[in-house]
Amino acid sequence: MDALFEPWSPAFVADPYPAYERLRADGRVHWFEPTRQWLVPHYADVSALLRDRRLGRTYLHRFSHEEFGRTAPPPEHEPFHTLNDNGILDLEAPDHTRIRRLVTKAFTPRTVAALEPTVRRLAAELVAGLKKDGGGDLLADIAEPLPVAVIAEMLGIPEPDRYLLRPWSADICGMFELNPSEETARKAVTASVEFSAYLRTLIAQRRTDPGEDLISALIAAYDEGDRLSEQEMISTCVLLLNAGHEATVNTTANGWWTLFRHPEQLAALRADHALLPTAVEELMRFDTPLQMFERWVLDDIEIGGTVVPRGAELALLFGSANRDPERFDDPDRLDLSRTDNPHITFGAGIHFCLGAPLARIELAASFGELLREAPTMRLAGEPEWKPGYVIRGVHALPVEL
Repeated sequence: MDALFEPWSPAFVADPYPAYERLRADGRVHWFEPTRQWLVPHYADVSALLRDRRLGRTYLHRFSHEEFGRTAPPPEHEPFHTLNDNGILDLEAPDHTRIRRLVTKAFTPRTVAALEPTVRRLAAELVAGLKKDGGGDLLADIAEPLPVAVIAEMLGIPEPDRYLLRPWSADICGMFELNPSEETARKAVTASVEFSAYLRTLIAQRRTDPGEDLISALIAAYDEGDRLSEQEMISTCVLLLNAGHEATVNTTANGWWTLFRHPEQLAALRADHALLPTAVEELMRFDTPLQMFERWVLDDIEIGGTVVPRGAELALLFGSANRDPERFDDPDRLDLSRTDNPHITFGAGIHFCLGAPLARIELAASFGELLREAPTMRLAGEPEWKPGYVIRGVHALPVEL
């Protein structure tokens, strides 16, 4: 098993899909000793387990660490866990239900739709800069700044402060990798402290001087006597930044890398921009930005004849599920016109990505603008993959026009 699944191997990170094919052939669930997790590679299982209430993103709503057979995180990591554990991605009912309901009151479809002109304007400005320079790094020049600027605009973060967001997010997200180092934890804690302090000040300002931004809407959100606590607001804002741009950044860069390696599909897209909606979905399926989503087993479950006991952790392999031939016809073929495409990139169940509509708007805007304004864009060098496996992307994607 260890030879099949090698999340710390640069070669595996660069192309995990052949290993996934072998994992699927070898069974429905596999024990992986280095991380002490059960790997689940099949689409049907991943989809069902995302909705299974015998699993949880946390176990603390039912058990203490000791009761669950787990060790509490070290006290020095507490600022990270306070921040992370109060966000809806890592909560279960009833807290998840209450907070998601309140956040949804602020983060409405109308709010997202109203952002579309801003997203298009920002994408146009960024692509114009790339054109002016005759090329550059698609990751640093387009993929990263667009979603960060959009989230900053939503939250009402003043422009001079926005440069802080991406480094904070990168440091916090380091903790979502497998077996993070103590140095990674130290950086995540520092970023958690700094980002939380920054947002606490901003929330205090919005309480006395509300605006049209999402922070003001979160303060005002009220339902059945409930309001968000300050910590829940802070955790929600950080989650919106982290989840709201990490996947979009990597879908953009990984997606263009995929297109450059499939010139006939890129030519078809350039010839017919009406393919863009299905193309975006197919790029998210074909090279999934979030490769793994972890869940705790709260009550014994059986998967393919294997009993997975309470206290275990499941690693749901999104990248493998999205290439499962039992669900997708010819899954290793990139087909930008694919219509039967229920990919699992945004998750499923109660933790389905709240920001999925916004991500789709951002991806359509940046891909669309590049197709229109940079129709001859080509790769200027082979990309190198970052070491992270869970949130998977390249260091840079050099292009020339």
